[in-house]
Amino acid sequence: MVGIAAAGCGYWGRNIVRNLYQMGHLVAVADPSSRILDGLRPAYRGVELTTDFDRLLEMPAVRAVAIAAPAEMHYDLARRAMGAGKDVFVEKPLALKVPEAEDLVALARAGGRVLMVGHILEYHPAIIKLKDLVDSGELGEVHYIYSNRLNLGKVRKEENILWSYAPHDISVILLLMGVMPEWASTSGESYLQHQIADVTMTCLAFPGKARAHIFVSWLHPFKEQKLVVIGSRKMAVFDDVVKEGKLKIYDKGIDWKDGQPVVRQTAESTLFFPEVEPLREELAHFVRAVEQRSRPRTDGDNGLRVLRVLDACQRSVDGHGMPVRL
Repeated sequence: MVGIAAAGCGYWGRNIVRNLYQMGHLVAVADPSSRILDGLRPAYRGVELTTDFDRLLEMPAVRAVAIAAPAEMHYDLARRAMGAGKDVFVEKPLALKVPEAEDLVALARAGGRVLMVGHILEYHPAIIKLKDLVDSGELGEVHYIYSNRLNLGKVRKEENILWSYAPHDISVILLLMGVMPEWASTSGESYLQHQIADVTMTCLAFPGKARAHIFVSWLHPFKEQKLVVIGSRKMAVFDDVVKEGKLKIYDKGIDWKDGQPVVRQTAESTLFFPEVEPLREELAHFVRAVEQRSRPRTDGDNGLRVLRVLDACQRSVDGHGMPVRL
């Protein structure tokens, strides 16, 4: 057992609390809402519940802290936890400012602490398989990737749609491409609240000709979470909304015959995966990193790379879509 305390038990934090409890690692929960804590008591007997985050850091049984508080609190809570000698799992984004994330990475390195960021899709079996297909050359050279993450709500007041939705897509695209983009261009608009973008469209330019496009919105008539990879040999589609067959491979493309482009459509295959909860896989990975003192797949450097892209995208939004070099 690794004693883990959860900081934040809101919309997403309750899922972290549930999984850590079922895994046998949850020893404490901190949340500023007494009402939320009272609601936890019947189901989480034996778990320390407190409104005081500092109390978690004083508990000898707490070896690590999982942070799912609002994004503007990530830096402060993670810094205090590592300062108290705890390993840290922090939900995306790692921080809201690049220098803050750099500070957390430096603190983890200097103190020998495990620092892991909750980029959950990197633990999804379909994304792991897609990464293998890209790395093996099965899809050929990657021409472009596009990702749509759309829904009606959940509208936030403390962050815009770019910071709320796009970290998922950025982390996966960086994973698949294996390099940072050279520049980012993002346009967005605010319709519901002043200066809080509800819709953004991003273009990421990678070395050579490879491009990636990210469309995110919480002002959309239906839910869509789809990522498409176009390769020179094959194409792949990851659809996280469907229950089964989330990853499809299309043996389609354009061949040239006698100087003319000819559409090639030979086969498509659907890949199926065991029923697993990516969050459970992610938290199990964190537990192993704490136990083995190993480097997590989505460590602080990973979170910092995603934040650098997010920061460039936000600066582009502020500049009305002007490309920003990374």
